[in-house]
Amino acid sequence: MSVSVEPTTVHTPAEEGGASGRSEVLRPHAEHTFAAELAALAAQDDRPRPERWLLSPWAVATYLLGGTLPDGTVITPKYVGPRRIVEVAVTTLATDRALLLLGVPGTAKTWVSEHLAAAVSGDSTLLVQGTAGTPEEAIRYGWNYAQLLAHGPSRDALVPSPVMRAMAEGMTARVEELTRVPADVQDSLITILSEKTLPIPELGQEVQAVRGFNLIATANDRDRGVNELSSALRRRFNTVVLPLPASADAEVDIVSRRVDQIGRSLDLPAVPEGVDEIRRVVTVFRELRDGITADGRTKLKSPSGTLSTAEAISVVTNGLALAAHFGDGVLRASDVAAGILGAVVRDPAADRVIWQEYLEAVVRERDGWKDFYRACREVSA
Repeated sequence: MSVSVEPTTVHTPAEEGGASGRSEVLRPHAEHTFAAELAALAAQDDRPRPERWLLSPWAVATYLLGGTLPDGTVITPKYVGPRRIVEVAVTTLATDRALLLLGVPGTAKTWVSEHLAAAVSGDSTLLVQGTAGTPEEAIRYGWNYAQLLAHGPSRDALVPSPVMRAMAEGMTARVEELTRVPADVQDSLITILSEKTLPIPELGQEVQAVRGFNLIATANDRDRGVNELSSALRRRFNTVVLPLPASADAEVDIVSRRVDQIGRSLDLPAVPEGVDEIRRVVTVFRELRDGITADGRTKLKSPSGTLSTAEAISVVTNGLALAAHFGDGVLRASDVAAGILGAVVRDPAADRVIWQEYLEAVVRERDGWKDFYRACREVSA
């Protein structure tokens, strides 16, 4: 016997913002932020679409990678990286295999996951956030205990998980940080992904996935507290590895775009005025991450942190806030120095020595970096 799942009402940012339609949401979901682009793509998308997809696979890839439509509409890039990676990820979602986005922290796994779900299903909110305390109910279903105690197991007492809702409605579900989820909870996905069925033994019923359902999971193996996926579960996924940006220019572009988007929502100064500082932040992160200077002449010790692109975005955003509220609005070395120190020195003993050696051996001798050296020395004192 099958069981139906009632759809959940979702309020858009315009509804939450009142009659003016101006969103008061700090971070709107991708399908709201880029609603105009999604609508433009849908209007001109004449390619075959898998059942219940809002866009064709070609249009989904264009939404992520950017481009210009025949009517002149510009689609902004959401992901800067190899096109084939996005094409493989989108194609996977059009099959019966789930998608696992794998990579070191800060490689835009969550960002890509959200935008894929937004473009495919128009809803990126069917999300399970993986942690060490994620229970099985978060992936399968839970119970309304007031209803359960009053009337016993019933359909009204059942609380569907985001995965169950996605199965019933033919949508895309997301599981973030899958390797942080306890192993026994991870394995509750095996039947869902292989049989496309979620049994409900308490009711003698089941939920069968309808066409359009799929699942995107993200994972990395660099953080502490990682639970390796079982071979049985890993076989249910097609794994796509998201690499770090290939070049400094690509990473500067990514950081600039994301900081600009975040800055607009926070009324911070425009990014172009601080692009030189962004390039310096990216250079420091890449050199310490790679263990060698950009010119290849000096080998370096790498600190314990990941120094990811996401952390660079955080450092620059915080620097822009400092410049806006305590400076003249222009991003300078003194605005990013403290953020860089916090990102690099995670282990106070070992990392501080690595940072001091880098300052004295590389930054101090680099032309045009005297202001950056002084600012870093000041916050490191």
